[in-house]
Amino acid sequence: RMAAAPPSYCFVAFPPCSREGLVVFGKNSARPRDEVQEVVYFAAAEHEPGSKVECTYIEIEQAPRTHAVVLSRPSWLWGAEMGANEHGVCVANEAVVTREPAAQSEALLGMDLVRLGLERGATAKEALDVIVALLEEHGQGGNYYEDGNSCHSFQSAFLIVDRKEAWILETSGKYWAAEKITEGVKCICNQLSLTTKIDAEHPELRSYVRSQGWWNGDTDFNFSEVFSLADDHVTCCSGRESLEKRGGDICAQTMIDVLRDKDSGVCVDSEAFLTTASVVSVLPQDSSSPGIHYFTGTPDPSRSIFKPFIFVDDVKLVPKVQSPSFGDDDPAKKIPRFQEKPDRRHELYKAHERARAVLESDQDKGQKLMRIMLELEKQGLEAMEDILTRAEILDAAEVVDLFYDCVDTELKFFK
Repeated sequence: RMAAAPPSYCFVAFPPCSREGLVVFGKNSARPRDEVQEVVYFAAAEHEPGSKVECTYIEIEQAPRTHAVVLSRPSWLWGAEMGANEHGVCVANEAVVTREPAAQSEALLGMDLVRLGLERGATAKEALDVIVALLEEHGQGGNYYEDGNSCHSFQSAFLIVDRKEAWILETSGKYWAAEKITEGVKCICNQLSLTTKIDAEHPELRSYVRSQGWWNGDTDFNFSEVFSLADDHVTCCSGRESLEKRGGDICAQTMIDVLRDKDSGVCVDSEAFLTTASVVSVLPQDSSSPGIHYFTGTPDPSRSIFKPFIFVDDVKLVPKVQSPSFGDDDPAKKIPRFQEKPDRRHELYKAHERARAVLESDQDKGQKLMRIMLELEKQGLEAMEDILTRAEILDAAEVVDLFYDCVDTELKFFK
């Protein structure tokens, strides 16, 4: 039996379930407990014809232009667990297990496809088209974890969102199907969820599954039923219930509360896995208002602060949430890979680790610290609320240091 995929949760809420005029996106990234995630920004760029880009394991053709992106990613790899681009597209991925074993041979990781979709797609549908074209050309495969002892490979599912619509894209090898969402609440986790409502698919999907004897063409084509392992096809979403219970006013705070919920299983803290980073994005349907992306950059959202980021030119970089770079000496880049594990903790991660020790050892001090942290977060959320409800256009100078300042303030508290 293949190892279970890490139980990450991704959500999107559209009106009428979300606050009027807003699309709200969220993800908890469940990964191996000791893995560090960093938050990184890459500016938009033009690239010479014929240039290449080095992804986690393989090199592919670079696009003529890449959009500005902000990513939350395991710090040893090139891609991302989740992120957003300057055009208000958000993408997150899920590792899934299907009846087809995932390739162990090195190709694109699902996480590489998250970043590639964001860098090359100005809408959710464009990002989807980018991802499936690259899947067709290069395939998916390789180790999902920084583990020199065994290869953990998975297939991928994606939640791809913009201000108008979302796409759930589920894949097995190079085959895929996708469903378009424009209202209500949707949740995906580490199992296939598409059934018979399929709005786009690989042109040879049905002939392929027929040739495998997985579907005879006499019944409605149900993607999850055809591709899931026999005992695996269940609806995953305790998470969706906890979001739907919140009724018709889902906003950033609601999504944060859902991501913090350990009882529902959405916030993972188990022997093998931990929610190592979280993100919430608020995308106003009116494109004159900026999208706001909240990142923790630290594990366990119930003990982390969600800090806002807004795309503007010359946005200030935040080295304190970036892991050290080991260049070509990185054990993730040398063959055989992962022969040792360097210390990838960034400054905020280390400070957060020290604060966590306080939370665990001294209840009174811990509760006081937590109250201060949540008060800090609330100030950020209220300031962003103000930006979203204003009539006048945002002044870039006002938010160029936004994420930087929030991280800085958080570090001061931890000290």
